[in-house]
Amino acid sequence: MAKINLLPWREELRKQRQTDFLIFLAAGVVTSMLIMLAVHFSVEGLIDSQNSRNRFIQNEISVLDKKIKEIKQLDKTKSKLLARMEVIQRLQSSRPEIVHMFDQLAKTVPEGVYLTKFNQSGKKLSIAGNAQSNTRVSAYMRNLELSPWLKGTSLNVIRSKGADMNSFTLKVAQSKVVESKEGN
Repeated sequence: MAKINLLPWREELRKQRQTDFLIFLAAGVVTSMLIMLAVHFSVEGLIDSQNSRNRFIQNEISVLDKKIKEIKQLDKTKSKLLARMEVIQRLQSSRPEIVHMFDQLAKTVPEGVYLTKFNQSGKKLSIAGNAQSNTRVSAYMRNLELSPWLKGTSLNVIRSKGADMNSFTLKVAQSKVVESKEGN
């Protein structure tokens, strides 16, 4: 005898398809959520990694900024020391000049001329004194001009202080001799 199924097979097939659809839908949602969680944790991991890199870079930048400040401070100290060394070298090289200048001032003073005041401003010298006559002041100026350590003599003031005394003020510049004559 033939068996006849009286159940509505289409209804069962529809329910089966609907159940399969819901299972696949749930599996898709769960899979999507798992993928989203994986992406989220991955992105969070990348952000944390980048933040740690940024902190490391900021720390290194602050260390380098401190080093740069130290270097600038050292450069200032170096330039100050170089300036001091330059001044010392200039003083060392000009030390014998003052001795020669005083020697020349003493050697060039003729008889009858007396120096009373001496000022130096850089290489300029101002000499004040008394002389017995104007010709003695002229002789003193000629002697200064002949000196290898002094140049550019100019008379500023000459005043009569009496019958046999004149006061004078003159200016002269100190010059540097290329070859010093230490035997003289």
